[in-house]
Parts: sequence; structure tokens; C-alpha cells
Amino acid sequence: MVCKITCIPGDGIGPEIVTQAKKVLDRVASVYGHEMNYTDILMGGASIDVHGVPLTQEAIDTAKAADAVLMGAIGGNTSTSPWYKLPPEKRPEAGLLKIRKELNLFANLRPALLYPELAGACPLKEEISAKGFDMLIMRELTGGLYFGERKTITENGKKKAIDTLTYSEDEIRRIAIKGFDIARKRRKKVTSVDKANVLDSSRLWRSVVEEVAKDYPDVTLEHMLVDNCAMQLVRDPSQFDVILTENMFGDILSDEASMVTGSIGMLSSASLNDTKFGLYEPSHGSAPDIAGQDIANPIATVLSAAMMLRFTFDLDREADAIEQAVKEVLRAGYRTGDIWSEGTEKVGCTRMGDLICEAIK
Repeated sequence: MVCKITCIPGDGIGPEIVTQAKKVLDRVASVYGHEMNYTDILMGGASIDVHGVPLTQEAIDTAKAADAVLMGAIGGNTSTSPWYKLPPEKRPEAGLLKIRKELNLFANLRPALLYPELAGACPLKEEISAKGFDMLIMRELTGGLYFGERKTITENGKKKAIDTLTYSEDEIRRIAIKGFDIARKRRKKVTSVDKANVLDSSRLWRSVVEEVAKDYPDVTLEHMLVDNCAMQLVRDPSQFDVILTENMFGDILSDEASMVTGSIGMLSSASLNDTKFGLYEPSHGSAPDIAGQDIANPIATVLSAAMMLRFTFDLDREADAIEQAVKEVLRAGYRTGDIWSEGTEKVGCTRMGDLICEAIK
């Protein structure tokens, strides 16, 4: 297979970690007989420095022409970077919001996986972390409260703020279909999270999800109220496979899930549209304070590349090979500085990429 990939190295440690991810993808291509074709584009601060804007139309067109986008990290130090003296619409993160909109990326996927070798970094009690967990939070990304009508008015001399939460049947159905499709690639369980005891939008959410579930008899569906889900994530995260939820709930729950892993440098993510196209990126930021020092952790970006192989190209075997290689490297005791502990060997960004490549056979 020929895989056409647009790469956005971005800012800070972005170029370093994308380089390692591409190296791992090239290793997979060599072992399994594929071809990786890359085209780099500028976005964020890197684009501002060259073009004066965080994302050009040419870059958008290049991204749209690819099968998928692999991104490093966007942004800089908000207190010292000249980028943050610009108007909000010209700052680095505006490029990310724009590309999500232009590419119609409505489904955000954030896995939260606790590796046994990193269980000591998990903040939960040992009897909970010992069971391990491997979940994926599927968050609707372009609707709900964040995109509804909002305004601030004055009534009787007092200010009043209004934010509107709206979801259409079609918006819910398309994210539900994504959730069930991906559950079929995992352990075939969907937990749909809402607030149906209070909100009309959640009652519609629940009814549409139940309709979609009828087309997936092999996938188990359960409903859970968002407050209970927040509690269950710290009580027993091993119970979850795919958590399907709306925009604001997903924003909060995915951050909670990332913290119980204890290592954000290990967490990948993907944003998908209604085709196989997706934008894949690590969950962490650009870490400008360590940029250029070859000490960044590339694993989240490498695992994002594995997600790309799985969800855009349907190369499950190849994705498994990357994920297994990461596990083998960790099992062998190699760590970048952010996940290093006594008794393990500290390695840099480039070396970690090399070790993962060597483990793909």
C-alpha cells in the first residue's frame, strides 16, 4: 500500500518527535511491504515566522490532498513568545482550530492506556492500577456547548451570560457510528456518557445512540451519567473500552483519563472526519523549554502514527507491530527522562526512536 501523509512538524519539540514517528513508519513500510510518501507543511508558530499567519490556504489544500495528517505539536511559551502578542486569530493555536474546521474533524479519539512497566506513575491505589486499563475516549469535537450560540446581556442592571447547548440528530449519529466502528476493532464495548436525567440534548443523544447500536449486535452498549463516569474512572478504569460522549463531557473526562495513566508523554490522539481521513497527534504540548535537546519523549507521536495505520489505512497488523514494539522497549527498561525511574536506562528522543524501530521485525 502507498500511504500519502502530510506532516506538520509544528513548534517546540514537534520536529523532533515527528522525525522519530516517520522513522518508525518507514521501518514498518520496509518490513511489511508498504510505501510512505510524506509532504511537510508549516502550521502554528513555524508558519507565523515564515508567512505571518498560523496556517495558509496552500497548507490546507496540501493536507486535504493527503490520506492523513501526522502532527507534532503547536505553540510556544505564552509568556515570552512574540507569537502571543498577536491577535488571537493570528496565534499558533488558531491554525489548529482552523485545520480541524477545514478538514471537518468531528470525532476526537484519545486512548488512555496504563503500561504495566509504568504502573508506579499511576496516582491510583495499587490494587486499582494493578489491574491495568486500556480505554479510548471518543469525543464529539465540533458541536455542543462550545459551538452553540453565546451572548452576554444586561437585565435589570445586572449582567447575564448565556451559552447554548445544541445537538442535531445527524451530529450524534455520525459520532456514534464512529464509536461503534472503533469498538469493533477493540473489545466490543461502548459506554455512552450523557446527562439524560437533566438535559434534553442528552436524552436525544441517548435515543440516537440506541438506534445506532441496533446495527452493531456484536457490540455491547451501556449508558452512564457523566458524574458517575467521572467517579468510575478513578474507582475502576479497567471496566471501560470505548467511552462515547459529547464535546464538553469528553473534554473533561479525557483529561481525567490522561492523568490516571500518570504519563501524558505516552498518550496519542486522533481526530477523524466522516471518511477514513484523520489528523493524528500526541496529546501533550510543544514543550519549548526542552526543544532541540534530544530529550523529548516521542512515544505518544509514534503511537499516534500507529493509530493512523489502524484507522485511516486499516493496517491493523502493522499498528499492532508498533504498539508491541513500544511495549518491548519499555519492558527492556528503556525510558526517556519524563518517565524515567530508578533502575531503568535513560535514553534520548532519537535513541528511543531507534529502539522502537529495532523491535519491529
